[in-house]
Amino acid sequence: MSDTIFAPATAPGRAALAVVRVSGPTARAAVAALAGVVPSPRRASLRRIAGLDGETIDEALILWFPGPSSYTGEDCAEFHLHGGLAVVEALVIALSGLGLRLAEPGEFTRRAFQNGRLDLAQAEAVADLIDAETLAQSRQALDQLGGGLSRRYDAWREALIASLAVLEAAVDFPDEDLPEDVAARARPHLRSLLAALKAALADADRGRRVREGFRVALIGAPNAGKSSLLNGLAHRDAAIVTATPGTTRDVIEVPLVVGGYKVLLADTAGVRETEEAVEAEGVRRARAWAGEADLRLWVVDGHASDGSWRFALDLVQPGDLCVVNKADLPESLDGGRARTAATERGLECLAVSIRTDGAALVSAALEARVVTALSASEFPAATRLRHAESLREAADRVARALAQPEPELAAEDVRLAARALERVSGRVDPEAVLDRVFASFCIGK
Repeated sequence: MSDTIFAPATAPGRAALAVVRVSGPTARAAVAALAGVVPSPRRASLRRIAGLDGETIDEALILWFPGPSSYTGEDCAEFHLHGGLAVVEALVIALSGLGLRLAEPGEFTRRAFQNGRLDLAQAEAVADLIDAETLAQSRQALDQLGGGLSRRYDAWREALIASLAVLEAAVDFPDEDLPEDVAARARPHLRSLLAALKAALADADRGRRVREGFRVALIGAPNAGKSSLLNGLAHRDAAIVTATPGTTRDVIEVPLVVGGYKVLLADTAGVRETEEAVEAEGVRRARAWAGEADLRLWVVDGHASDGSWRFALDLVQPGDLCVVNKADLPESLDGGRARTAATERGLECLAVSIRTDGAALVSAALEARVVTALSASEFPAATRLRHAESLREAADRVARALAQPEPELAAEDVRLAARALERVSGRVDPEAVLDRVFASFCIGK
């Protein structure tokens, strides 16, 4: 980290303002060279910015943040310019001419992590906050950025260390005047911790769903009304609707905000037996998407009498929602059978007419499901796959420690459980893991 980096921190394009950030040991010299004088720390100062040829680049605000009290922990500066492309480009050329290097994606935040300004979980929260599309996503990211997730993992780690101290006392001082059951005294604490880790694992998907979106699949036979329902829920014509069966051949994904949470709604091909190659591939994709979804809306034509409702029956799972469409028409025998089959499989049934007000009724039911699934009194202990992997490894190690008859073996498992939890904050992460984490960042952050 001996070089000095810079990057625009605002998106390219025509805008009122643009921000260019600088961080590194020669940041002060760069500000002095371009502005003539370095402003007082953390105070916006209006300065004439000139290039290396003396030509004026802009009249801009400069902010100076001497390290270590800066975002990266190094000397930092920000140039707040007018947002014209020519202005930004001129400053970029001037900074490059001073020997500064364009930052890689996430390099500012990576330096903040390496300089101890953030732990790895907080660094990930920075990326999540930038990508947040809903209030729920931003709240979760802000809690993680504020250290909420790290504090929970640190508390578990401290509990493991306390148990490890008891086990190692039994191992290292066998001849001392210690109680005979000293190693056994760690077991109640380990059992309590294992319960907490298992509870966190059971809740691990909630954080992922908030970050990435709650996946909802519309499934059913051709012409049941899936595409019409998608358009109604999206409030736009996102899918083509015709009377021809098999119109939808691929998965159409539409992002929505439902109850303050991101939802990814997918209209899938009508499920039926077919020998037509393109439609068969659409059915295969429909089945695959439905299998990975968090919730399925099984749309049934309550007026049809062709038995086609059965083709998607094997895709539904307990807790899904059965939408019996065409409630404005007499219900057929097949419609009643579909409703009975849905009830037997633990589905809630909702009779609607999508052509009239059915989309609004389904939207209300969907919002209730999403809010119930994603809301809780506290934020989840895992927002990414690597968090869940560390939780799972820690839980497995604690379970093994409880099963070990020898305190030496139990102590080693407890030690490895603590290391698994340490990886979440980045205390023991190898370079390859850091590369994976920061690769998803935007340039300038």
